[in-house]
Amino acid sequence: MYFVMIRPQQKRRREAADMQNSLAPGDEIVTIGGLHGIVTGIVDDQVALEIAPGVEVRFARPAIARVVQKAGEAIPEPDEAPPVADEPESPVTETRKQD
Repeated sequence: MYFVMIRPQQKRRREAADMQNSLAPGDEIVTIGGLHGIVTGIVDDQVALEIAPGVEVRFARPAIARVVQKAGEAIPEPDEAPPVADEPESPVTETRKQD
C-alpha cells in the first residue's frame, strides 16, 4: 500500500516544493489558477508576478503550478512547418438521379 499510494504522492510533493524554492526573478510561470506571469521578486513566502506591462500582483509560493521558462533560457525556435498539401478531392461521389 505504501509503495502504491503514499510514496508517489510524497515524491510529487517534494518535486513541487523544489520547483517553488528554485524560483528566481525573470522566470515565466503559471499559477494553479491558470494565470501566466513573470516573476519580478520574491519575499519570504510571496512571489511578485508581472502579469501585464506595469501590472504586478503577489501570490503565495504554493500557488505556483509550474515554470514555463527559466530566466536566461533561450526560447527554442519552432521548426519550419512543413508545407500544407492541398486537400484531396473527396472520395464520395454524387449518386442522385438527375431529372
